[in-house]
This record gives sequence, C-alpha cells and structure tokens, in this order.
Amino acid sequence: MSPKHRLEMFRRLAAANPEPETELEYGSPYQLLAAVLMSAQATDKSVNLVTRRLFPLAPTPQAMVGLGLERITDTIRTIGLFRNKAKNLLTMSQILIDQHGGEVPDNREALEALPGVGRKTANVILNVAFGHPTIAVDTHTFRVSNRTGLAPGRNVDEVEQKLLKVVPKEYRLHAHHWLILHGRYICKARTPECWRCPISDLCAFEPKTLPPPRRSALDQGP
Repeated sequence: MSPKHRLEMFRRLAAANPEPETELEYGSPYQLLAAVLMSAQATDKSVNLVTRRLFPLAPTPQAMVGLGLERITDTIRTIGLFRNKAKNLLTMSQILIDQHGGEVPDNREALEALPGVGRKTANVILNVAFGHPTIAVDTHTFRVSNRTGLAPGRNVDEVEQKLLKVVPKEYRLHAHHWLILHGRYICKARTPECWRCPISDLCAFEPKTLPPPRRSALDQGP
C-alpha cells in the first residue's frame, strides 16, 4: 500500500468515526487495566458483563485486595481462564499498592512487570489512559494490517513495528482503535463485508466478497 493510499485509508476511517474509543467499560485507569487484563481470549462484551459485577465491589486496587481471591474468582468465573485471571488481578493490585501508591504507572517497563500484562495490554493502557501514540496489535489489527496490505507481517511484533512506521503521524493516536473496530465489524475473519467497506478500493485483498443475495417474497415462504 502506497503512502498516498495509507493516508486516504485513515482519512476515511477518521471521517466515519472521529473519536474512536475502546468498547471496554471502565471508570479509571485501574479499571481499564483490570478490564484489559481480563480480555485475553475473551470478547469485550463478556468482559463488560463481568466488570459490571466486579467494579462496584472492587473499584480500586485496595478494594480488590480486600475482596480476596475467592470472591474475585467467583465474580469473574463466566470468562475464560478466570482462575488465572483472578490470581493476576489480586497480585497486580497488591503490586500497584506496594510499588506505585495504588496508581497505574505511565511507564511501559513498569506496566509489563505486572502479572498478566504483556506488550499489547501495556500499549492499550499507555494509549487509552495516558494518550501515548502506541499501537496495540490484537487479532483484528493483525488481520486487517495483513489483509489490506497496510502493514503485513508474520507476527504481532512485526506488524506493530511496521504500523509505527507507516501510519501517518496525525492518525497514530487512534490508529489501533480504527483497525480493531474495522476488523471486528467489517473486515471479519471468515467473511469480510467488502461490499460495505469504506476502504475496499484501497485494499490489497483480491477475492472481494459480494453482498448476500436478497431473498424474494417467494423465497421467504408463507
């Protein structure tokens, strides 16, 4: 994809959604961190269902520690890997209290030192909570970057580094949100909806999909 096409791609995505936001529900950097930690191998919708129960009980690191492992585990048991996530939530909260005054650090090294927090999670926190122009590469961003030709790569680290180089600077702050949402709702894994894609003419994906055939009144039966 040429620099001209990349610029036009993000211009269109920005025009359609000028202020994209994460679909995770949170009320503070700590709650965002907890939600992103729980989002591994889980949908945002399933995490939101859990955090609506969890955050009223434990809105802060101190309250999470006070809740204890058993109650945390019981509260989040509807999401995948809930036992391990409960342990990480408890340990992460205690570390924030002991080492960071109960605050989420605005620092990649400190974030990645927390249990359950990898590079992608750190990128989300730095971007959403603190306004850093980082790019978190999840499965949607990885797919869209490769399928469109925007930033093809064999793994998430390679794609991230390419995106940081090719995404126009003026669009970098919101870039990963646009790519995630585009992959989640239009450029889907099994059947991309190319017929309603605002950037299909810029995309390198050759087997463009057509809209599903319309059913006539006769097809629909009585």
